Amino acid sequence: MDALDEAIKITKDCPYRTTIHTDQGWGYQMKRYVRKLKDNGIFQSMSRKGNCLDNSPMENFFGIMKQEMYYGRVYKSFEELKQAVTDYIFYYNNERIKAKLTGMSPVEYRLYTSQQAA
Repeated sequence: MDALDEAIKITKDCPYRTTIHTDQGWGYQMKRYVRKLKDNGIFQSMSRKGNCLDNSPMENFFGIMKQEMYYGRVYKSFEELKQAVTDYIFYYNNERIKAKLTGMSPVEYRLYTSQQAA
């Protein structure tokens, strides 16, 4: 529960809905854990039973992020790490091109496909 308490402390003033995604491990189904989420207005998202692919897009993103901005670097404070993650997410969505998106960033590709559909 220490990690959950820390997450609650960090996100308590967040203007957006806070979501925690987990597998269906027994610890995440305990009444005490579920109650703490509800009491703090946190939405619980769980993978479907026996389906490890539910969270694969985020697992892929975090793997790429760790390779490109985290491994081999030492962050001196939580704030420095938080800023690096924020900067990386902006870069990933707006500047980093992907071959499977025909050489566009995710935002560019979304805009392009929206215009094509219109």
